[in-house]
Amino acid sequence: MSQTDAAARRRKPPATIYDIARMTGVSPSTVSRALNKPGRLSEKTEQRIRKAAEELGYRINPMARALPTGKTGTLALLVSDITNPVYFDLVRGAERVASETGSTLVFADSQESPELERATAERLQTSVDGLLLVGSRLEDGAIEELSFMKPLVIVNRLVTGIPAVIPDVLPGMTAALERLRDAGHRRVAYLAGPEASWMNRLRRQTLFDLAEAWGLSAVELKTAAPTREGGAAAYRHVMDADVTAVMAYNDLVALGLLRECRDHGVDVPGRLSIVGFDDIFGADLPTPALSTIRSPFATIGEMAIRRLLVEIDGGPAQEEPVLPTEFVSRESVAPPAEVD
Repeated sequence: MSQTDAAARRRKPPATIYDIARMTGVSPSTVSRALNKPGRLSEKTEQRIRKAAEELGYRINPMARALPTGKTGTLALLVSDITNPVYFDLVRGAERVASETGSTLVFADSQESPELERATAERLQTSVDGLLLVGSRLEDGAIEELSFMKPLVIVNRLVTGIPAVIPDVLPGMTAALERLRDAGHRRVAYLAGPEASWMNRLRRQTLFDLAEAWGLSAVELKTAAPTREGGAAAYRHVMDADVTAVMAYNDLVALGLLRECRDHGVDVPGRLSIVGFDDIFGADLPTPALSTIRSPFATIGEMAIRRLLVEIDGGPAQEEPVLPTEFVSRESVAPPAEVD
């Protein structure tokens, strides 16, 4: 007999509600109600059933539960780039609420590709109760079509008629640009993110509106990717742009630019002040430490899952939450050298 066959013979079959019913002396339907619809039986009976289920090692089969209820208890979270550390806190917050509510959360990555995002979303929707789209690169119409299939909530994006959770970028960006203005900067570059990113467009427009209102000059510079490599590759464009400060689409781009400046002997913040966005883990580690605009991503993840569960249960429409950003001042911002 092979080791595989021996292991298979030792393996116990999974416990069922019938096993729990025999142990507790109640009917299988009573066990099902206690485990799937708590609150419909006496607390004493539910506790006895749950204790027996724990002793037997019973686990609810989401596919079996879906037959009578139409729900699997599974939610999906699809992000634009799972390697981006900006999503760490968001995923942790989402997972925390999913666990608290007895839901299973699965993750997928669209790799910044609208085509892959659409295909992955459609595949996920066949086996989950609802979907979170985080940093979606899809056009509005495609998101609307997905929302017709299953409950859907978007994060870091607004589409008319679709539930959404987004941070308010205005407080953080106002404080950051105010810090640059008060330090003496008069010409600022926005180091852009992906053109398909709704949040990139919002941040760019917010910066340009503030700069115009305050009599500052602003210029947009493209990047090849929203990564450290993209930020590093934009170094020469920044140096040629005759600016004394940069606000980057995200911290990864800002950190890439910061590293390239250091490699070329460019003084940051004396020659160039740099501000990132998101306050990812490690933003305070380089020298100089990166000034940035912090978003409350853990709270965003929590609220997004709660909103998705309301949509799944057919609850009433809710007012979109306001989640303000804040400027985190560190060492990468100072008066420009010529002002000293």
